[in-house]
Amino acid sequence: MRSIQLITLSISLTATGLVSAQTSPTPQLQPAPIMSRWEKQVTADNAWREYPRPQLVRKQWQNLNGLWEYAITAKTAPQPTKYDGQILVPFCLESTVSKVNKSLTADQRLWYRRTMSVPKDWGDQRVLLHFGAVDYECSLWINGGLVGSHTGGSDAFSFDITDYMKAGQNQLVLGVTDPSSTGEQPRGKQLLNPHGIWYTPVSGIWQTVWMEPVPRQTYIEEVKMTPELDSGRVRVDVLLDKPADNYTTAVRLTALDGTQTIATALIRAGRTGYLNVKNPKLWSPDSPFLYDIKAELVTVTDPFGDTPRNKRSRQDAAIETAFAKATVTGTPLDVVTGYFAMRKISVGQGPVANQPVLLLNNKFVFQNGPLDQGWWPGGLLTPPSDEAMTFEIDFLKKSGFNMLRKHIKVEPDRYYYLCDKLGILVWQDMPSGFLEGQNEYPGDQSEPIRRSKGKEQFELELRRMMNRLHNHPSIVTWVVHNEGWGQYENKRLADWVKALDPSRTINASSGWNDVGAGDFYDIHTYEEEPKSPTPTANRVVVIGEFGGIGWPVQGHLWNPGMRNWGYQTYQSADAVLKAYQKKYAKIVEYYQKQALSAAVYTQTTDVEGEVNGLLTYDREVIKIPIETLHQIHAPLFK
Repeated sequence: MRSIQLITLSISLTATGLVSAQTSPTPQLQPAPIMSRWEKQVTADNAWREYPRPQLVRKQWQNLNGLWEYAITAKTAPQPTKYDGQILVPFCLESTVSKVNKSLTADQRLWYRRTMSVPKDWGDQRVLLHFGAVDYECSLWINGGLVGSHTGGSDAFSFDITDYMKAGQNQLVLGVTDPSSTGEQPRGKQLLNPHGIWYTPVSGIWQTVWMEPVPRQTYIEEVKMTPELDSGRVRVDVLLDKPADNYTTAVRLTALDGTQTIATALIRAGRTGYLNVKNPKLWSPDSPFLYDIKAELVTVTDPFGDTPRNKRSRQDAAIETAFAKATVTGTPLDVVTGYFAMRKISVGQGPVANQPVLLLNNKFVFQNGPLDQGWWPGGLLTPPSDEAMTFEIDFLKKSGFNMLRKHIKVEPDRYYYLCDKLGILVWQDMPSGFLEGQNEYPGDQSEPIRRSKGKEQFELELRRMMNRLHNHPSIVTWVVHNEGWGQYENKRLADWVKALDPSRTINASSGWNDVGAGDFYDIHTYEEEPKSPTPTANRVVVIGEFGGIGWPVQGHLWNPGMRNWGYQTYQSADAVLKAYQKKYAKIVEYYQKQALSAAVYTQTTDVEGEVNGLLTYDREVIKIPIETLHQIHAPLFK
């Protein structure tokens, strides 16, 4: 998404502004002037109580969300002995819902403290402590012992805290620093001085914190599932916390349609398994069918008997056959459950010669979606609840959208679970990060060079995002760069992402400067009548951003005293509707005559000073009726 003027695209760090950010005391922010109905309902007792990882579920777990102690000190200060007050986890320091509503500067450290105990029925198991996301760098102490550290603001991570725990109450202390827009780390749209298209920073814990017990000997750490629709099977890689160098540890896989078992497999630990799915029920926005899966870590009788290791076959087929017939003994060591879907996203021939199109399950399906930024007035990056997220996805589907572009933000796992369950395609952006001079502008002929450590961190977090979200069938496209924001080595990165995940399409650069990489040629066009992308014979053509029809609805504005802006701003429902119809008439034309594959309308909701949303920022006003939106979009699906 581009700013009103190109000069405001870059994060400006004037000498005065930088000094102020480093030396000023912690500023108190103004409470959100508007909040969604769901944010108003959040309490310490109901804040994000659902299981946080729907595709790797264990029966035993403990939610640690709620009121924690917090303190803000100089970054160089030791752990505090006195804390400033309470903060509601998992909402960030700057948010109104957190009950703190303060900023964190680059020279400060945010401290969290709470006590916790391990339930007695967990027995003699190891204990993992999980963080959904902490922005940006953090270190964890348990009972005074340093457990570990993590860097990265959008990815889940965990620590094995078993050896640091004692009977009864235990003290958890987390220290967090966040450079926000004084650093080049991936951070999306956060800016210390929010304005235009840049928003309030997010610091500290902003996704669920929780514990779970796992078997002491070994346990299932990851299950990676990739549907292979053309061969009628799903590939399943089950990874343990450490290799099992024996012939008696195996994984038993069971796929279910409801309560009916449809496929099983028994494989040696550390090997890839396949589940054959006969007459698969295909996943699509119109029919988002999900299969359940169970992975069990089991012990088997050695299928090769007394045969010495050096005499055993090394052929995959022989090992696979032997383990498929092995005898399981005793009870499973570990059991996790999840789900998968049979769906395929690809590029192929469409109705216009020499113009490839996007295919879903081998058929051309136009992808119509909004730019979806995922910000909330009271919680900022943290959605208030499952109910709130469901409302948005349901609104989009009923309005005739079958896709959304998740714009330079990574959501909690439960958001993607709801996309999987309700049925909406997702283009997932990598959060951008850069400083002045590390971005490019429209028309630039070369990409700026980046420091090695900046590239290393960007690519590390990109790979983490892809790994963590791999199993979600709703995610069909990875977007590497947006509008030149920190863009570098775009073709190399697009090829790398495709090699890591050939099961999805790659949008190498959404808008601005295209270098011929990836599967998409993507333009951004905010004119009153959107322009059409130039046809290409080797890539699909899409409009990655258009629209931006602004309407400041009084009583539902983030800041009534500021200029609330849109790319074109109107003051009535009739004017907004006419502008929307005019824009979508061109999208329909490009779809019908030029095989346009997708279009992304800016945007789902207003965000802070932006009033380009189909919904107001508090989600209370629908600017164009759902039925009317559905009628306008209907020709795109004929």
